[in-house]
This record gives sequence, structure tokens and C-alpha cells, in this order.
Amino acid sequence: MKNKFIYLAILAVGFTSCEPEFENDVDADYTSGEADFSSYVAIGNSLTAGYMDGTVYKSGQMNSFPNLLAQKFALVGGGAFTQPSYEDDVNNLGGFVLGGNPIVVGGVNQFKTRLVIDASEGRPENINGTSTVEISDLQATAYNNMGIPGAKSFHLGVPGYGNIAGVALGQANPYFVRHATSASATVLGDAMTKNPTFFTNWIGANDVLSYATNGGAQADGMTAAIDNNETNNTNPTTYGGNDITHVGVFASVYTGIINTLTSSGAKGVVATIPSVTSIPYFTTVPYAPLTAQGLGKPLVPPGSDLATQIAAGTAVINQLNAQLYGPLDGIFTAYGEPNRLNLLSTTSASPILIYDVDATDRSNEITAALTPTFGPALAAEIGQAFGKARQTTANDLLVLPASSVIGTPNANASGNLAGLNLNLNGVSYPIANRWVLTANEKAKVASAITGYNNAIVSIAASKNLAVADMNSILGQLVTGLRVSSGQIYTANYFSGSATEGGVLFSLDGVHPNARGYAVITNEIIKVINQHYGSRLPLYYVSSFNGINIVPVN
Repeated sequence: MKNKFIYLAILAVGFTSCEPEFENDVDADYTSGEADFSSYVAIGNSLTAGYMDGTVYKSGQMNSFPNLLAQKFALVGGGAFTQPSYEDDVNNLGGFVLGGNPIVVGGVNQFKTRLVIDASEGRPENINGTSTVEISDLQATAYNNMGIPGAKSFHLGVPGYGNIAGVALGQANPYFVRHATSASATVLGDAMTKNPTFFTNWIGANDVLSYATNGGAQADGMTAAIDNNETNNTNPTTYGGNDITHVGVFASVYTGIINTLTSSGAKGVVATIPSVTSIPYFTTVPYAPLTAQGLGKPLVPPGSDLATQIAAGTAVINQLNAQLYGPLDGIFTAYGEPNRLNLLSTTSASPILIYDVDATDRSNEITAALTPTFGPALAAEIGQAFGKARQTTANDLLVLPASSVIGTPNANASGNLAGLNLNLNGVSYPIANRWVLTANEKAKVASAITGYNNAIVSIAASKNLAVADMNSILGQLVTGLRVSSGQIYTANYFSGSATEGGVLFSLDGVHPNARGYAVITNEIIKVINQHYGSRLPLYYVSSFNGINIVPVN
């Protein structure tokens, strides 16, 4: 009963720019002002590396904001700017292999090829092909762009973070492994060998984003990840991959990074951490996606009319209400939770069932109430499965990949429940913790981001550094960000050619596309011009590519 909740009407995409033809006026009086761009170094994570569409790939990397900045710096004395080599990405697919083989964990390739829109299917897919980017082809080179996808703040100073021996153990980062100058090198140490005179530092998103993108769950998808601000754990060596970094740890590490970068007098720009509510990874899938038509369409012959689809779905809803939703609603209501779960609607969209780690566990109450009907053994199975279940509300955020999971069979459902058709994710079985960021989890994320950003602004002020408030800038995308040309850009996910011109995010829903990185570059240039008295030109955003569409994948 898999539902397709995001329908993409793919048409030939094209748009014309209303902006001037030339970016750099021939007679412009450009100046570096108080800044010295002769050796520019960029520190950060995937947002600095030029990551988009779920990976780093050759043509995408060319649109990293540091590379775009460096091209403008070159107009006023900026020196050579280098990035990790992707010359081995001969087919422009991205992804990684190790020893010629994909890195597979739990049956899933951890470094897939880039995402594209398959026009024939109307959906995003990993582009067909095999990655040619080999991790073990070590470059042993420090680059000007030291953006390391996946890096958290405290990773930048960890020796061995680029040691290839640690990749299989999960102790090293493959992106840094490819170019670390030695097995014991640190990201920050390698960056400093470039003797920076100017820098950008956009680190910190992953200190909270990995928690958010995984729905506040650990790697198993169910167990709650830890907010170390609640536990007051200040030892990052004990943190799980999806745990939230303690604000105090972040501030301490960030201070050390800035002290190092400015140790020889370099000036620079730091960037704040954006809110998760400003990126389409969390705002695209509706909390209430279940409709009679959506539930009925997979059950009738292809090409069936709307009325037939709705009729089939209505029958499913009535059966679920009688068999599952009605009894559970009665139990929850009896114990003082009348709105924890309600009947599915046959006329409007209904929310999905989720597993909420913070919900009161009603396993015993469900078991007791259903034992007369199903017997003690089956009642206990139902109680165990639905004891911490509830329906989503408008305060919850379903993550983008949930769209392909809702309505599919849950592998953890028992055979007995599957026999009763009580095994479909979000429909007749609680979808796992990893697919939804609840209101409680959102609050933890928001609190951490506020703490990180307060630290960033304070530390920058102590060194008289410029601040690019990306939290505010990307937040404007929620209502519409108007650029100098008059074009309005939003935080919406791609939904067809009609919206393509206003889309700034790539198909992974987290990272910008080339056009989005151009917007970010412009915002940083504005900050540099204001803070350092520079005069650098902006990019014409509409000249950059948006979404990658292929006729057939």
C-alpha cells in the first residue's frame, strides 16, 4: 500500500534572466578594503565543500561558495584557490568506493551517486552508474577548501580523522582521508599550512543536524539519540554519531578554531547555523498525508478513475478504524489521552502513526484491553507494537526520506500482525523514530542552535570578525527571499518546472544547489564589503543551474 506523496510534473525546464549580462563591470573600481585575500582558506563541513544532491561530484564542487568567493577575490589580489581533486570522478557521478567496492553498512551503500530527477518517473533517483572516486587514492595535500562533509566542530582538531585505516571502523572521515597530509594530520592543522590571510568558517551544523536528520534517533532508527546538554556530558569522545554536542563543548572548540585561524593576524567571516525549519528536508512531507485516494490507488487496476480509487481507499479506512484506530483511541481516551490518536478520515487527509520515544508507554493497558478479543499472546504483541504510538501533529516534522517509507511493510512487525495487515509504516504500524522529528526533539535542536549561534557571534565579536547570519538569511526562505534582481526564492523542494526557477536547494533537501550556493556567496560578499570596506561584485544568481533533470535514468 505504498503511497506516492510527492508527484513531480516534469516538463522542459527553462528560464531567462532579467539581470544584466555582465557580472563584473569593466570599469568597476573594485578593492579589497582592509582585507587581504592573498591566501584564502575555507573551514567547514559539507556546506563548505560544495556538497549537493547527496554527494560531492566534480561539476557540483565547482560551485562551492568558497570557490565562487575566490573568483571574486581574484579581482582584488586574491591568490590561487585549490580544492580537493575530483578528477577521478570521470562520469560526474560522485559517490565513493573503497578498494573498488561500495562502502555498505546494514545493506545500504553509504556513499551513493548524485541525485537527479528522472523525468520518466517524476521522482528523484540516484543517477545510474558506478562511482569512480576511490578513497584509497590518497592525495596527501592541504587545500584552500578544507570543507569536510560530515565533520562536527570537534572533529577538526582530531588526529587520525584522515587515517584510511579508520574508515572501516567508522573512526575516520573518507572525505578527509582522500587528502589528509598524513595519517595523523588534523583538518585545522592542514588548513594552517596554507598560511591564511583570510578565512571563512562555517562549522557547527553537524553538531546538531545529524540528530535532526535522523529524527532524534540513534543508528538503529528507534533508540533516542542523546542531547548532551540535558545529560551535561562534555566529553565528545563518548558521543554517538547522532548525539547533540554540548553547547559548552562547541563554544570551547570554536574558540580554539578561531584563535588558531587568527593567530597570524588573518581576518575572516564566520557563519551562523541555520534552523532546520528553513530547509526542505524537514518541510516537504506533510504531517497528514493519508487520503482515501492515496490508500486506494495501489489497490485498483492502473488507470482506474478517481471515484474507484476513493472507494477502495474508503473501504480500507473503515476497516482500519474498526480494527485498529477505534480500539486504540478508546484505550488512550480512557487513560486521559483523547487526542493521542483519532479515527482516519474518509474525506480529508489524516496524520500517520509514529513511534514516539517520549510518549507514555501504554503497552500494558493495550494488552489488557485487547486480551478478551485477541487472546493474551496476540494482545501482548499488539500492545508492544503500539504502546508508544501516536499520530503526527502539525508540530512534528517528517523527514524527506519518509515519503518513500510511508505505506511500506515494516520489517519489525511480527508475522501475526502482518497477517492482520497491521504492518504498514505510518498506516497500520508506527513508523520508526528516525522518520519524524517530534515537537520535543525540535525544541532540543532549536535550543542547541541558539546556543551555538550565541557562541559564534560572541567569539567573532571578540576578534572583530565579520558574521554572515545564515540562520536569518535562510530563515527568510520560509516566506520568500527577494534578491536584487527581484526574483523571489523559497525553501520549497522541487515540484516541477513551474517552481524550478525559485528553488535553491538540491535534491537531498539539505544542501543548496549551484544557484543556492551563489545566493550564499553573495550574502557573504555583502558582509565582507560592509565589515572590511571591500568592494566586491555580486553574482547573477539566475545564471547558475538549479535542479538536474534527466529524461530517463
